[in-house]
Amino acid sequence: MKILFLGTHGQFNLGDELLLETFLSQLGSEHQYAVNSYDPSFTQGMLKPRFNVQAFHTTRELPRFLKHLLTSNLLFFGGGSIIKELYASVGRNPYSTLLMILATVTFAKQIARKKVVMSNIGVGPLMTPRGEMLARWILNQVDFLSVRDEKSHRTTLKLGLSPLKVNLVPDAVFANPPEVFLPDPKPSPPSNKTRIALNLNFDIENPAAWEPFLKSLAGSLKHIHSETPLELHALPMQSKFKANDDLSVLKGFAERIPEIPFIWHDPQTAQEAAEIIAGVDVVLAERLHTLVISSILGKPFYGLVYDVKVQELVDYLDMTEYSRNINQPFAAEELTAGIRSVFASHEQIAVHLCERSANLRMKLGMYFDVLKAKAIPR
Repeated sequence: MKILFLGTHGQFNLGDELLLETFLSQLGSEHQYAVNSYDPSFTQGMLKPRFNVQAFHTTRELPRFLKHLLTSNLLFFGGGSIIKELYASVGRNPYSTLLMILATVTFAKQIARKKVVMSNIGVGPLMTPRGEMLARWILNQVDFLSVRDEKSHRTTLKLGLSPLKVNLVPDAVFANPPEVFLPDPKPSPPSNKTRIALNLNFDIENPAAWEPFLKSLAGSLKHIHSETPLELHALPMQSKFKANDDLSVLKGFAERIPEIPFIWHDPQTAQEAAEIIAGVDVVLAERLHTLVISSILGKPFYGLVYDVKVQELVDYLDMTEYSRNINQPFAAEELTAGIRSVFASHEQIAVHLCERSANLRMKLGMYFDVLKAKAIPR
């Protein structure tokens, strides 16, 4: 099979690259893949020699994209929040992603006559009638569709899609067992401080809430540190490619809390991020796949909910009690109580996350068997 695989690749977002690796592992190394990327050399180097991959630039190589589209057996969109309007904080036309995907899917179906798969995707936010219309036009043309959370499932049904067409499955990264991230796990050295891996992401749903959130977070961590000495570990999931990347945001935040030791890391792979997670006591994070990896490794976390996909994840994991929606105003004391609740229930949370992740991995194994049987032409 030759499969054209489209997603958000080559932006040095560890979650997006992890999704790509996960899908190709599940689909199988026997296929030929064409993959879009903002850095084709990086993407091709990351995937070879395990996979037969030709990477092309997402925006600069339209002729190669069209050639791959015309010569592939299947167009596959894997994971990510792709059917959505963009938040104002992104700084782009809110419909730009929807319009690009609509053009691609329509050409694939109407001109190239290809089968289209969208697997484990996020649908939403769709905040306007126009956004809903564009999403409806896209999804009605898809041959095999699965969404990764309840909110996406409800949204697709609201758009008028048949319940028989929409499969509800977990985020694809849960298909990975712990040894994918930590093939040779090592015990963490003892410490007289409570170690917290901190991840921050600037692109929140309500940009006006960002500065109040940072003030509350700084106040909370200072208060906890005054009673329980902390050691913060930077956990950026994107440290280049765009303004206000995770690493830049973390460096700015560190200036607010000079009294707390801050250990700097710049992981370049999901495995390096997992090593950081494994070496701390608690994870405090916004990014979806930071929380997914933490769950797979059984590392207790407190979720900083910045948009709907993270809210859906913590709900799905039965971790709502250990999360806070940072788009809404709250006092530093509330966040302090939440983080301390993770300290107090550390062992119970670890067991819960391991059990939940194992269950999701089993469900995904069955799902990918069905996907390959029904959606991939032979």
